[in-house]
Amino acid sequence: MAADITEEIKALDATLAGIEAVLDLDTLRRRAADLEREAADPQLWSDQDRAQAVTRRLSSVRGDISRVEALRRRLDDVIAALDLGDDDLLAEAANDLPTLARDISALEVRTLLSGEYDERDAIVQLSAGAGGVDAADWTAMLLRMYLRWAERHGYATEVFDTSEAEEAGLKSATFQIKAPYAYGTLRSEHGVHRLVRISPFDNQNRRQTSFAGVEVTPVVEQSDHVEIDDRELRIDIFRSSGPGGQGVNTTDSAVRITHLPTNIVVTCQNERSQLQNKAAAMIVLQAKLLERRRAEEAAEKQRLTGGPQDVSFGSQIRNYVLHPYQMVKDLRTEVETSGTAAVLDGDIDEFIDAEIRWRRTTEQQG
Repeated sequence: MAADITEEIKALDATLAGIEAVLDLDTLRRRAADLEREAADPQLWSDQDRAQAVTRRLSSVRGDISRVEALRRRLDDVIAALDLGDDDLLAEAANDLPTLARDISALEVRTLLSGEYDERDAIVQLSAGAGGVDAADWTAMLLRMYLRWAERHGYATEVFDTSEAEEAGLKSATFQIKAPYAYGTLRSEHGVHRLVRISPFDNQNRRQTSFAGVEVTPVVEQSDHVEIDDRELRIDIFRSSGPGGQGVNTTDSAVRITHLPTNIVVTCQNERSQLQNKAAAMIVLQAKLLERRRAEEAAEKQRLTGGPQDVSFGSQIRNYVLHPYQMVKDLRTEVETSGTAAVLDGDIDEFIDAEIRWRRTTEQQG
């Protein structure tokens, strides 16, 4: 047993050393000190958005440092137990190795997020595809899945717009996940997601296949210089729509912005004031224009996804099957699970981690 543990520990030590080299703890500590000084500036809080971004980055950097240091301490404890040759300590070390290996692997995934915009917050747009009312219901289910995923990780979210379908579910939804590396983490979710189940809207209880598109873009920062000429915008104001109730907005505060040169349309109606809705809609528009620019610049490299999706059969990246058996399977990584309820409740980290590794391998091969 000692020989097997020795080999596994050597492999984990090499992996962790690689992570430490990539993350560069000395640089992270300097960055944390800089962010702490910035966060201590009383003037920072005059700009709430910037202040929140700084505190999120500081929390992320501190988290990276503490995770690496904690993993190194745990691994050093296992190595010490091995050096002592004590059977009880070796047995305890063997029991901890699977958890330690999993935690090191999870942190290794984080080091793979080195794309130009991977550190950014993410804007996610969902849209119902083929499948009628079931597709609209599926879109609402996906919205809940991603919001629950963010909640599980303690990430802040903001829903900018939801467009109710006529019978049930959503035609579309747009929301932001406010967390460091949210875009890098989620960008492989971009694509078509397919659901197979017994339709709750079919009185003959027939099996129905439905589709929804997921589009993931990075949030634009000032340094990106996405210039938008006000003369190229058409801004329409209308009354917010919704299912009703006391919270429904009864004023003409919803905003729809059309970027005339590209015909990109964004809508926001979930804020209480027209100014707030316009500001939120501009965030989404800037993200879409940035993604469009990226796609144009890198088209020949076939590195980025852009343009409209074919949200129908044969175009999906992942299948969610609830009948006649239970299975969620990603068609790119081959990762699958029968725990469909957990997945739809936001437990999608296994898929996301595999996607990040798959994406890095694909990019290196390309």
